[in-house]
Amino acid sequence: MIIDCMNKMILDCLSKRKYELLLLALIQHLFVGIFLTDLDFYTRVIWPINMLLLGLGSVFIFTGKMGWRHWFRNIHFIIVLLLPIGIPFFKDVPWYFTFLNINYVIFFVFLFVELLRFLLKPGYINSDIISASVCGYFLLIEISTFLLQTFEYHDPHSFKGIDTSSSASIFIDLVYFCSITFTSIGFGDITPNMHITKLITAFIGIGGQFYTVVLVGILISKFSSKN
Repeated sequence: MIIDCMNKMILDCLSKRKYELLLLALIQHLFVGIFLTDLDFYTRVIWPINMLLLGLGSVFIFTGKMGWRHWFRNIHFIIVLLLPIGIPFFKDVPWYFTFLNINYVIFFVFLFVELLRFLLKPGYINSDIISASVCGYFLLIEISTFLLQTFEYHDPHSFKGIDTSSSASIFIDLVYFCSITFTSIGFGDITPNMHITKLITAFIGIGGQFYTVVLVGILISKFSSKN
């Protein structure tokens, strides 16, 4: 009985902080490379752990929702968790990385849509709204990174300036590229080299600006409603 009560308290606490948990999981997934220099270790060990943490961080977003979205998320989470584990065994198989990237895009799009549903519903503003808003921004970076990574693996000439020595270096370079594209900095050290990647990059930049403008409008509206 005591153990059940403690478990319930822990789950309730985690559920209340679900957006903060997802935010931390997204940050560590995107930027843990800051603290690592061994990219091979990153690919074999850290990446699967990152995906596990990210999956756990997303669990409570769907708590209490037993419809098709709940089951789709559960099944798809198992797939995206297993995919990085197979990288050392299938690193020379081109279609494997295409399959991996497409599944990650679907997974993060699904999370992003669920966050938007939450942001648009309540007429108030609190810490959950702020955390969910930031999560949405990082999810857009995740979606863009894996989308562009699909083209990079399909054709290594899709971008100029990307380190293609390992899958980890490609991922880190594209996280960097998508981040500076969303923030409209654009240093020019990495550039799209094909018409399709140029157009997708342009769409990503527009999408990032649109999300920012819409998000500011949502937050102002909620703040005004609260007052």
